[in-house]
Amino acid sequence: MTKRSTPSALTLPSVRVDVVEQGQSAHHQCTKCEIEKNIKFKTAGLEAYCLANWDARVFDAMVLAAAVQFCDHIKARPKTGWGREITLRVPVHDPAHWNSPDVSGHLHEALGFLTGDRWAIEFVGRKSAAERPRQATLSMPDGSRVIIPYSDGLDSRAVSGIIAKEKGDRLIRVRMGSKLLGGGYDKSVRLPFALVPYRVKFGREKSVESSGRSRGFKFALLSAIAAFLSQAEEIVVPESGQGVLGPTLIPVGQAYDDFRNHPLFTNRMSAFIKALFGHEVSYRFPRLWYTKGETLAEYITQYGEQANWKDSWSCWRSNRQVSVEGHKRQCGICAACMLRRLSVHAAGGHEDPTNYIWEDLSAPEFAKGAASGFELKNPRGAHYEYAIAGVLHLDHLADLRHSDANRSTLDRKVMQLSHSLGLSEQETATKLNRLLERHESEWKAFLESLGPQSFVARWVSGGS
Repeated sequence: MTKRSTPSALTLPSVRVDVVEQGQSAHHQCTKCEIEKNIKFKTAGLEAYCLANWDARVFDAMVLAAAVQFCDHIKARPKTGWGREITLRVPVHDPAHWNSPDVSGHLHEALGFLTGDRWAIEFVGRKSAAERPRQATLSMPDGSRVIIPYSDGLDSRAVSGIIAKEKGDRLIRVRMGSKLLGGGYDKSVRLPFALVPYRVKFGREKSVESSGRSRGFKFALLSAIAAFLSQAEEIVVPESGQGVLGPTLIPVGQAYDDFRNHPLFTNRMSAFIKALFGHEVSYRFPRLWYTKGETLAEYITQYGEQANWKDSWSCWRSNRQVSVEGHKRQCGICAACMLRRLSVHAAGGHEDPTNYIWEDLSAPEFAKGAASGFELKNPRGAHYEYAIAGVLHLDHLADLRHSDANRSTLDRKVMQLSHSLGLSEQETATKLNRLLERHESEWKAFLESLGPQSFVARWVSGGS
């Protein structure tokens, strides 16, 4: 296997994965990832992608996305440091094309940049051709089309609604969740890209790594496949400014910068997609310079009572960690939940407190903010750590433009963004400063609404 790597004095934790067709054996000392066992394709999902210009590269790209997810989760990141060395073999219909310098080079560049790992991916010929899904005639709008990855997230719901006002039925939603495309759509009407076409099962290997940076690759690749099949040239990335830029402006501990929704990553994906499919596609960020609160406010203004956002989902925590008396709730205190609650407040919206485990953020003590039916086994355990991290992330982001210590970091981020977006550094700096100023204003107003005795306010002021 040809190995691509970057110089390093450290020995990285490594894993070797061999994706095989059904019933085949893996190479010696390789972890086996079997198609139709570990990578299970869904008939309905595949049919949703089966348009007139379906070809084998589409199926192979889906196998690749699933294999990358499998690799990302079965090997834990080191306790000190970040990266891993991942060797992967994938069976495809045309290995010469996939192994070509253009396709393989852009793939390694995008994947390595996204995950912070060293990847060595080799494509081998399939033993037999994959069965083509049953041809389905799906309704596609006329004229220029725009793709948007669509999930249960707040930004996804809001931005798809905002863009739909302009694009109408030319906006094509690509489902990224585990359920059928919903959000007010007639489920009896068959829609393209309404279901993720595969699921990944880890089996005895188990999922031991939760950082999940490969999720960005899955979102970007499935969106690009939909763009290729529908001949769309534009993909809308729905995340607002805090979600796109916040993780790179305020990194967490030893973690590698999170580029999952960042222009620096999507530019690399555009190059890979052009090499793979010969199709030009660009990723657009219409809400990059706005806060999540501003995005939600615009959506509510446009749709009023018809705005479909209250049942959206933001929480990072798994089902077993976020339930009260057997009913699933969002935790309410991880970074994603805190940003959601801040944004709802900024937009003038209202939610039922029982949507969250931590119903009351104005409580004087962390434990007392949780629902009465929730058993908090360790008051200083994982929930507490997630809450501290979430609060401090938003607070540090609010203070970023005032910190001289962060000036060089901001200048570097401005330079990177200006190049990736095709803007001048002055224009980029102005837009970024405006975003940070707005976030600071919203954060201060949110803290004030919780009161000075809130455990959140005390954490921000240095209390425990």
